[in-house]
Amino acid sequence: MELIERFEEHRPHLRAVAYRMLGSLSEADDAVQEGWLRLNRTDTSDVENLGGWLTTVVARVCLNMLRSREQRREDPLELRIPDPVISNQRGIDPEQEVLLADSVGLALLVVLESLSPDERIAFVLHDMFAVPFDEIAPMLDKSTAAVRQLASRARRKVQGQAPAPDPDLSRQRLVVDAFFAAARDGRFDALVAVLHPDVVLRSDGGTARAKQNVVLHGAETVASQAVTFNKLAPFARPALINGAAGVAVVVNGKLVSVMAFTVVDGQAVAIDVIVDPDRLGRFDITALDL
Repeated sequence: MELIERFEEHRPHLRAVAYRMLGSLSEADDAVQEGWLRLNRTDTSDVENLGGWLTTVVARVCLNMLRSREQRREDPLELRIPDPVISNQRGIDPEQEVLLADSVGLALLVVLESLSPDERIAFVLHDMFAVPFDEIAPMLDKSTAAVRQLASRARRKVQGQAPAPDPDLSRQRLVVDAFFAAARDGRFDALVAVLHPDVVLRSDGGTARAKQNVVLHGAETVASQAVTFNKLAPFARPALINGAAGVAVVVNGKLVSVMAFTVVDGQAVAIDVIVDPDRLGRFDITALDL
């Protein structure tokens, strides 16, 4: 089999690995492309497990990108909501299914953004892709025991800040619909009722809308933004955001906002909003068929 054909067999898996590590679709594609370039100039005739070899290569590329990103970031508290994967209500396509396996919601990716590069690599490779610790250790230049500790520390952060969403999509949708119905009608108490008491709302406006880079905590605080949600309600179209119930706000054929909801036990525990026009402008609304 030609080398390029062998690589293409592994591309969906490699893209899924890179997306979880980087939280950026474009950077994930760059990392996978770098994986192809390295494969193309390396003699792999003695490599028994090409998929494992490529996963290691792409992971190293991602690690370098994460470390570089951390060095460039002036404000460690800078809010960044990772790139969403948007699809219509009919479901996600096969390529997206690989990308989003294991319910990789935006809330989870936001928590991964808070991890150190080493923690993120250890957690993603071991907990999400079952790569043994002794294979991760050389990438990080650490002992197997140290890598195990990194993954454990990351796991505690993830479990504490990104609870597993309700697996029933219809129950998720009921909460999202109730949220917008209450916002549209200005029913403050009804809005609070569909929000978990400790709900967190994160809004990413990018550099173009820096004033909209905010994090709000608590049901009453989030519900107090009902006026904003009221304005969006007429333009909100049901969509799947990273495989979970959410909305895409489309005005005059232009995507102006994406809202991802994490629903647990009939309440929204997290709402992640992207209003950055630069990032949203990259999505083809016609192709999404929203």
